[in-house]
Amino acid sequence: MKGEKFKGHIGRTLNESEASWPVETKAQEGAPNIVIALLDDVGFAQLGCYGSNIETPNIDALAGSGLRYNNFHTTAMCSPTRASLLTGRNHHTAGMGAIVEWSTGFPGYRGEVSKHTSTLAEILRPQGYNTFAVGKWHLMRMTKATAAGPFDAWPLGRGFDRFYGFLGAFADHYDPELVQDNQPIKAPRSDDYHLTEDLTDQAISMIKSQKSVAPEKPFFLYYAPGACHSPHQVPKDYIKKYQGKFDAGWDEMRKIWFERQQKLGIIPNDAKLTELNREVTPWNDLSQDQKKLCARMQEVYAGFLDHTDSQIGRLISFLKDIEQYENTIVIFLSDNGASDEGGEFGNLNIRKHYSFIHESFDELFSAMDDYGSKYASNHYPMGWGHAGNTPLKWFKMDTHGGGIRDPFIVSWPQSIKAGGEIREQFHHCTDVVPTILDYLNIEAPETVNGIPQEPIHGQSMRASFEDRASLTPKRAQYFEMLGDRGIWADGWKAVTRHTKGTSFDDDVWELYHVDKDFSEFHNLADKKPDKLREMVDLWWAEAGKYDVLPLDDRDRERVASTLRATARKRYRYYPGMARIDRMSTPNVANCSHVIEAEIQVSQGEVEGVILSAGNRFGGYALYCKKGHLYYAYSFGARDSTMLKSYDPLPVGKVSVKFEFEKTAEKQGIGKLYVNGLAQGDLSLKNMWPVIPNAAGIHCGHDDGSPVCEDYEPPFAFTGTISHVDVIIGDNQVIDFMSEYKEAVGND
Repeated sequence: MKGEKFKGHIGRTLNESEASWPVETKAQEGAPNIVIALLDDVGFAQLGCYGSNIETPNIDALAGSGLRYNNFHTTAMCSPTRASLLTGRNHHTAGMGAIVEWSTGFPGYRGEVSKHTSTLAEILRPQGYNTFAVGKWHLMRMTKATAAGPFDAWPLGRGFDRFYGFLGAFADHYDPELVQDNQPIKAPRSDDYHLTEDLTDQAISMIKSQKSVAPEKPFFLYYAPGACHSPHQVPKDYIKKYQGKFDAGWDEMRKIWFERQQKLGIIPNDAKLTELNREVTPWNDLSQDQKKLCARMQEVYAGFLDHTDSQIGRLISFLKDIEQYENTIVIFLSDNGASDEGGEFGNLNIRKHYSFIHESFDELFSAMDDYGSKYASNHYPMGWGHAGNTPLKWFKMDTHGGGIRDPFIVSWPQSIKAGGEIREQFHHCTDVVPTILDYLNIEAPETVNGIPQEPIHGQSMRASFEDRASLTPKRAQYFEMLGDRGIWADGWKAVTRHTKGTSFDDDVWELYHVDKDFSEFHNLADKKPDKLREMVDLWWAEAGKYDVLPLDDRDRERVASTLRATARKRYRYYPGMARIDRMSTPNVANCSHVIEAEIQVSQGEVEGVILSAGNRFGGYALYCKKGHLYYAYSFGARDSTMLKSYDPLPVGKVSVKFEFEKTAEKQGIGKLYVNGLAQGDLSLKNMWPVIPNAAGIHCGHDDGSPVCEDYEPPFAFTGTISHVDVIIGDNQVIDFMSEYKEAVGND
């Protein structure tokens, strides 16, 4: 066989020959299993073992048997942290300067993990490990998230043997859009279904299957459930548990949690509680109804985190049951700090926040009973995000402590004997990979699949595992997110919070001696200008080294360039096709368009979905019910508009069409046609400004949550569909900047 050197001997007959089998690479005897449990948007103070009154007994138990870090840092946002965590390289070098949806045409912002930065799975699999990933991926351009691939950036293309989860930023926890390995699948349906429980089941199943066949073989499990990113969805019993627990408000809870942190020793006794972030309204300035709403949203979040903790507990219990826990390295962390994306009073539908659509307080208050349920895609108010980051400043996406200083716990009962201790060494998410490689005595490969590799940027944390008095091996670490910048070096930190749309030259840098000032309380910029200048110069040097430039303060507006680059005028869909991700579907927002289909109607009243895009939180559907043709448009749960044909559909071959004519910005007239004859019209005056569908597209059925409550998924079409065409008009506008200016009231 060409390419393979045979080490036996081949004679004329078997008796004259000597067989030789290829030697499989095996992991070192006693090599530990590895579990990385990565949560979303969990701030420094939100775990019980970091000071909050939210019950997280299973995570707390990990801390009790292992180590808690109070000086661990991330990148301030999810995709970038995940890229650094899995590769050991700085996120810009890995191609992930921001989340994948906000990619640009520059090397540090490709929105996809560079093949020059191998993942931990790509390193461990050739070393005899099985590699499993469950939950959130969010490490590839979403235009690749289709059955057409390419699959090189999917989990199986980046070193994982198995994958079960979702590819995007977040998922509906009751009706998620799931992928198994390289194939979109429909989620199991039951009245008590919850995504985090399903993901945990799948993780346990993968390990069971592997250990049943090769019990001696170690595994690497990347467990990233997507909690506690919005939507905050959780069974009612978990919400009820926290009723009244947050009525004191975020100002008081910050003080209570701060005192608990000091008693726990997770922050120094001389640490200062920072002032209330200026965007946050003081609790006592809220009305009674406003307090009631805000407290309710925090109850939902607390229940969500509590429920997530119970699933982590289930996974740990399973490892104990199969006698694998003692020799398993469990690493627990969050990808960034707690979020302010809920605004002043929170969100009912987080998609509206991302689309610059304001939800009134009355809307939010009237939906009190929906929070946590399938009818809400909710996010708590920014005040609770600030409390979640106690005692630190600012939020997720900021390079101050509130965005980048996050919980980190490591447990390894067989090797870490200092159970319950706290570590204060500065570390960063790039340090996890080199730590694991250090313990496994594995050198990072210079090439992977023939591709030269960037050197590992992180430093091993091993010394801190073994000695609380050890010094950090890191000398410097830069930070950048959407124009915010920071640099840590030898216990000092310079940081600036950039104002979007202003010159970077006008940014005001702050200076903190963080080794002595835990919460970045005392700004020393005026007292030590030379030190500040030195730190800023170092930031620019690091930025040039690690592909940070060019600086770009856009966020959601970056999506527009992606949409323009991938825009088509005509799309054709067929029944039985796999679900197509929302970022690869026709963008019918704010433009004229046509949806038309050729169908066959047999005897009886035809029913079912012809084409659906999105779900109850945003989208549209063309369907039949009791023989009539319908079009539905969703502007949010319990906020859909429907148009019904005058006449039932005739038997036989039928042409059906929905035609939308734009008459003004985010407004227009929709009309139904059957065999060319008009069958009714409606005026749509409240429409999505861009990408109306909050989920992917289906043809001939709907596997997600319904676009409207008029039908129950999957609602498969009972006739025959030849094909469905979507045709985009010439007046399409993709302009996030104008939406932004309108939202903030700028000219």
